[in-house]
Amino acid sequence: MVPINYLAVIVGAAIMMVLGGLWYGPLFGKPWIALMGFDPQKVADMQKQGMGAMWKSYSLMALGALVMSFILAHAVIFANAYLGTSGISSGLMTGFMSWIGFVVPVSLGTVLWENKPWKLWFINSGYYFVGLLIVGALLAVWM
Repeated sequence: MVPINYLAVIVGAAIMMVLGGLWYGPLFGKPWIALMGFDPQKVADMQKQGMGAMWKSYSLMALGALVMSFILAHAVIFANAYLGTSGISSGLMTGFMSWIGFVVPVSLGTVLWENKPWKLWFINSGYYFVGLLIVGALLAVWM
């Protein structure tokens, strides 16, 4: 059986949620809203309604973050065994390889086929880049 630290997985998912709140809020919220073509007034109205109006979206995002953290924990364990490494460098390497191998190829379609701007791609994929690095490092150190 693979030795997964489930508390670290849960903390990793929580980190992704907090990072998402910061990333798409004070850090890049305004350019993201504009690049997505959202009406800023409608977004502000939704925010005033509070969490109740968006509970389903946040719940599904939290579930996705939990699954991603769980799978990343497995990837860190496999990388440690395969590469013979451990610690923070192993987590950073696993996070980066997961980003470059899965997030980048899948998300490029938004620019290539959906005509979304590169700036939007950098905001969205940057969130996963930073998140996978942080969570990968956490999981590798807290095994």
